[in-house]
Amino acid sequence: MKTNLYIDGFNLYYRALKDTPFRWLDLQKLGKILFPQDEIHRVCYFTARLDARHSNPNQPRRQLTYLRALATLPGLHTYYGVFRSGVKRRLLAQPVAGLPTHVLIRQSEEKGSDVNLATSLLVDGFNGDYEQAVIVSNDADFAGAMRYVRDGLGLRVVLVNPDRRNASPRDLANAATYVKRLWKSHLRQSQLPDTVRDETGIITKPASW
Repeated sequence: MKTNLYIDGFNLYYRALKDTPFRWLDLQKLGKILFPQDEIHRVCYFTARLDARHSNPNQPRRQLTYLRALATLPGLHTYYGVFRSGVKRRLLAQPVAGLPTHVLIRQSEEKGSDVNLATSLLVDGFNGDYEQAVIVSNDADFAGAMRYVRDGLGLRVVLVNPDRRNASPRDLANAATYVKRLWKSHLRQSQLPDTVRDETGIITKPASW
């Protein structure tokens, strides 16, 4: 069965990869391990380039190294949202009498990836680009698009829940043809080689990964 994967990069990272030894993940290999009987036609990865932060100044460099490694995989397409940073005024949950009731916080928000994923899922379905769509996320915002692909277009939609601790939101799970869980064993078997090569040279797995 011709299958496309639609991967919510930040949801996957924070639900399954952060602080693990599995961050050097081969997304194409992951698809083949999760769906060994199917043809992995296209892997679509949705993310945004990180900004440097004082608490983790090397994080953008590690991400760019990983993105460069992913670009060596045939059939993998990366789509970018953006990060927007700003200062916002927020109300304290437990204000203290005689002290300010609000604080200023610096907040970074990722914008665009969810819309890009849902749009690609729908457009590819309309165009007959897959027989089965796989959404790797635990974000309930995708339920509407998934339900339309399943019920409106008559195509299979599989939800892969990357959160090992929590079940998928009910609306999200109900929009899928069926739900699979992503386990450590899948991640362990889906790692890139420590070094890969592209047209400009050697790409090495970050030491801290």
